[in-house]
Amino acid sequence: MSLWWKSCAALSCSAFLCAAAVLGLEAADRAYPPPLDKARTVAAEVLDADGQLLRAFATPEGRWRLKTMAKDVDAQFVRMLIAYEDQRFWEHKGVDPWALMRAAWQFASHGRIVSGASTLSMQVARLIEPREGRSFTAKLRQLARAIQIERRLSKAEILDLYLTHAPYGGNLEGIRAASLAYFGKEPRRLTVSEAALLVALPQLPEKRRPDRQLKAAETARQRVLTRMAVSAVIGEGEAERAAAVAIPNHRLQLPALAAHVAESALRKEPKVIQHQTTLRRPIQKALETVAKDAAAKLGPKVSIAMVMADARTGEIVGELGSADYFDASRSGWIDMTRVSRSPGSTLKPFIYGLAFEEGLVSQETIIEDRPADFFGYRPRNFDMTYQGDVSIRQALQLSLNVPAVRLLDAVGPSRMMMRFRRADVRPILPPNEAPGLAIGLGGLGINLKDLVQLYTALANRGKPMRLGDGIQNQPSQIEGEPLLDPVATWQIADILSGVLPPAGAVQRGIAYKTGTSYGYRDAWSVGFDGRYVLGVWVGRPDNGAVPGLTGYGTAAPILFEGFAKSGVIITPLPRAPVGAVRIAQSELPISQRRFSLTSNGLVSATVRESAPQIVYPPEGARVELGVDTAGMPMPLVLKLQGGRAPFRWLANGKPLPETSRRRVNQWVPDGAGYSTLTVIDAAGRAASVRVFLN
Repeated sequence: MSLWWKSCAALSCSAFLCAAAVLGLEAADRAYPPPLDKARTVAAEVLDADGQLLRAFATPEGRWRLKTMAKDVDAQFVRMLIAYEDQRFWEHKGVDPWALMRAAWQFASHGRIVSGASTLSMQVARLIEPREGRSFTAKLRQLARAIQIERRLSKAEILDLYLTHAPYGGNLEGIRAASLAYFGKEPRRLTVSEAALLVALPQLPEKRRPDRQLKAAETARQRVLTRMAVSAVIGEGEAERAAAVAIPNHRLQLPALAAHVAESALRKEPKVIQHQTTLRRPIQKALETVAKDAAAKLGPKVSIAMVMADARTGEIVGELGSADYFDASRSGWIDMTRVSRSPGSTLKPFIYGLAFEEGLVSQETIIEDRPADFFGYRPRNFDMTYQGDVSIRQALQLSLNVPAVRLLDAVGPSRMMMRFRRADVRPILPPNEAPGLAIGLGGLGINLKDLVQLYTALANRGKPMRLGDGIQNQPSQIEGEPLLDPVATWQIADILSGVLPPAGAVQRGIAYKTGTSYGYRDAWSVGFDGRYVLGVWVGRPDNGAVPGLTGYGTAAPILFEGFAKSGVIITPLPRAPVGAVRIAQSELPISQRRFSLTSNGLVSATVRESAPQIVYPPEGARVELGVDTAGMPMPLVLKLQGGRAPFRWLANGKPLPETSRRRVNQWVPDGAGYSTLTVIDAAGRAASVRVFLN
C-alpha cells in the first residue's frame, strides 16, 4: 500500500473517530441533561400593586429561594461579582482555560490550592446539582455540566440562576433573600459595603454568616473591597468608607404582610410563582402595625380586622383579618373580614339616608328620643338614658336608638334590605325571620368587607363599588340604581363629618360611624373621605364578650390612627349636589319641623310635648349623702322625664355650671339640710322638688 493510501486511511479513521466522539457527546448530552427544571423551583411570592414583596413562602424543603433576575439587582453588585468570581464570564463557554491553567500552576508551585478556577457557570452547575464531596471526578462532572448549561442558556439566564441559588448561610439562598434578611430591603439599590458583603458570603456561607461569625464576615468583606479597589471596579476611597460601615449582626424576618390574602392567593393558584394583589405595601404595613399595637393594649384573646378600599375603583388597598396571624391566643388564623357579626349601629346612616330621600326629614327636623313601644319591640339607648327632643343631625351623630327605629318604621325594614341588594350585599337574618325593626340596631349579620362595600356608596355620591378580593376578582361599578340618591348621600356624609373624633384623636376631615353589638361582643368603626373607606372591627373571634368594648371608645381610635399612619392624603368629601342644602329649623316647612308617626302610620307634623318632671330625688325625700375615699361628699344624681332639651338645673336658686341635653345630671351639695332643686327646659317650663340631705 502506497504512502498516500496510508495517509488517506489515517485521516479517514481520525475523522470517523472525531465524528463518533462528537455524536457520542451529543448523545450523552441529550441522555443526561442538566436538571434545569428542578433549578427553577423557587419560593412563591405575593406582591403588592407596585410589585413590592408582601410575603414569601419557603420552598418545600424549607429554603428561602426567591426568583431573581440581574435587571432587578444593583448594577454595581453585578460588576463586583463578575470581577471577583469570574472575570471572563461573558467570553468563555462555561470553562475558563486560563483560570484552569493558573490554578494548576499555583497548585504545582505551592503544593496546595491557592485559587479556584470555578466559573459562575460551574458554580451554577454545583448549586443545582450538589455534589456529595470534593473530588477530581466531581470537578470533571461540574466542568461537563457547565458546558451543557452554556449550550442551553444565555449568559443572562446563567447569571439569573446564580443570583437565585447562591448560598448565604442557613436556609437563605439567592441575593434577594440575603438582602432582605440582612438589610431589610430588595437588592435594587445596594451600598458598596452591602454589595461587598453579598459577594463574599457565598464562598463559605456557613463560616461567614454575619449573624454567627461576624469577624469572619468582616474579613471576607475586606478582601472583596481590597480586590475591587485594585481592579478599579470601585475607587480606593470608596473601599475605605465601605470598610468602616458596621455589618449587621442578626437576621431579619422576611416580609410576612397580608397573611390572609397571601394564603388565599396560594390556595387559588398553588402553581403560580408570583401573585399580584391590589394591596399597597406602605398602607398594609401601617395598618398591621396599628392593629398589633392596639391589640396589645386591649389584652388577650381580642383581635382586630381592618379593610381599606378605594371607593372610586373598588380596589382593596389594605386588608388584615386579625391583629397577628401567628398569634394563636387571638385565633389569628381566622380571617375576621369574612365572618358575619352583628354590626351594631353602623347601618343607621342608611336608615337616615332613606328618610332624607323620601323627604320625611331634614337635618334640623325635630324627632323624639323617648321610650317607645313598636308592637312589643322597645328599643333603648346604649347608655340607658333618653335625650327628649333632638334634631335629626343630633340623633345620628349621637347614635340614638329610638329615633333610628322611628325612621326605620317609617321607611320599612324590607326596603332597606332591598337597598342593600343594590350594593350586592346580602346581610344574614335570623333563620326563618323577615326583616324587622331590630335590623337597624344590629339585629342581623354582616361581615366587614360587605360593610365597607356599603360605605363606598357614601364616599361615591351614592354609587357603591363591588370590592375585589385583593387578588383575582376585579372590582367593578355595580350596575343599576344607586344605593341612595346623591342629595341624601351628601346629607349623611355632612352629618357624619361633624361627629367629634374620639378622645386624643385629631379631626382629619373624615366622616365616620361607630357601632357596638349587644353584649359587648363587637366594636365597629367605618370612616371615609372623598376617596377611601376604612372599616375596623374589634372583638373576640370566639364571639365572647369583652367588658367595656365599644365602637366609639375602642374601634374609633384605631380608625383614626389607621387613617393617620396609612399615608393616604385625605381627599375632601364630594361637594353638595344640586338641591342639597342645610335649612334652619325655623325655615323648614311645617311638615318637616317635627317628625312623628300617627297610629295609622302617617307622618304627623305636630305632637304634644309633656313638661319636664323631676323623678329623682322625689319631692320630700330624705337622701343620705356618702363620702368618697378622700372624705369629700359624693354628688347627688338628678334625673328627669319629659321636657325639651337643653335643660338648665338650679340648686337653691343657683344655676349649675352648664346646661345639658341629658336627662341625668349631678350636683355636689354644699352641706346637709333642706335644698330646692329646679329644672327649666328649652320651652321655659319648670319643675321643682324640695328634699332633705343628711
